[in-house]
Amino acid sequence: MSSSTFIDVADLNDLPPGGHLLVEHDGQSLALFNIDGTVYAIEDLCTHDGGPLVEGEIHGYEVTCSRHGARFDVRTGKALCMPAVEDIRTFPVEIRDGRILVCLDED
Repeated sequence: MSSSTFIDVADLNDLPPGGHLLVEHDGQSLALFNIDGTVYAIEDLCTHDGGPLVEGEIHGYEVTCSRHGARFDVRTGKALCMPAVEDIRTFPVEIRDGRILVCLDED
């Protein structure tokens, strides 16, 4: 049985409710969103054309890619509308001592 490794990526004070933040770890870009006090982490890469999702608008739990309007659920990664048909990766998040930690372990 393997244990999950959580990586410290940011200070929670840098991501207030309603905010978004781009973080990098080992060459991987992650988009963090604070929605109603809960932090979500997704790969910052639209599966339609590779655009940055951190620049997209958030409505509820949906982020809209600023390039062509593809929408994704930040909780599940599910692609919600065309032109995206592939889901995005999501990552487990923990908050410890005011720090945001993300698990990047492969499934």
